[in-house]
Amino acid sequence: MLATPSAPLKHVVVAISGASGAVYGVRLLTLLRNIGCVKTHLIVSEAGWLNVAQELDDSRADVLALADVVYPVHVVGAAIASGSFQCDGMVIAPCSMRTLGAVAHGLSDNLITRTADVMLKERRRLILMVRETPLNLAHLRNMTSVTEMGGIIFPPVPGFYHRPQTLLEMVDHSVSRVVDLLGLPQEHAQRWAGLSTKI
Repeated sequence: MLATPSAPLKHVVVAISGASGAVYGVRLLTLLRNIGCVKTHLIVSEAGWLNVAQELDDSRADVLALADVVYPVHVVGAAIASGSFQCDGMVIAPCSMRTLGAVAHGLSDNLITRTADVMLKERRRLILMVRETPLNLAHLRNMTSVTEMGGIIFPPVPGFYHRPQTLLEMVDHSVSRVVDLLGLPQEHAQRWAGLSTKI
């Protein structure tokens, strides 16, 4: 655990939407739990649960157990749907193009998109780990709109300079960067130390 007894508690919303890459959201929950000064609030869309089942060995119960508080995606009256709820940030990991589009156009039609709208209107940290390729013009314009409103578009593009040996190392490279963007302490990030002397 990285937190000290006096460390202030941080509230972070993690949403898993219907894009491929459910591992990013699940791994983020794991890293945030290990930090120790974070209370996580989890929302998973129906399509998100389908991808968890398709892509991971984790059961629904395994994923739910990683979060401190869990909200059904259709309960738009949850505490986190209000700007009065003191939240330090939100990550949609992964973020589908449907969810991106809804956020870009202020369509608060479920708890994920409503909470993202709250993050933007309250000028709080919102990170979208968008997953799609190739990108069409609608995708790009929606990313621009979210960026102009203060959100951060973070495609989980792996780096290779640290020579990852496993899929988990590639996932952690992206997820640890997201933890950095949330301003949280961590031991997991691999820091760039400059070019190799072999070059």
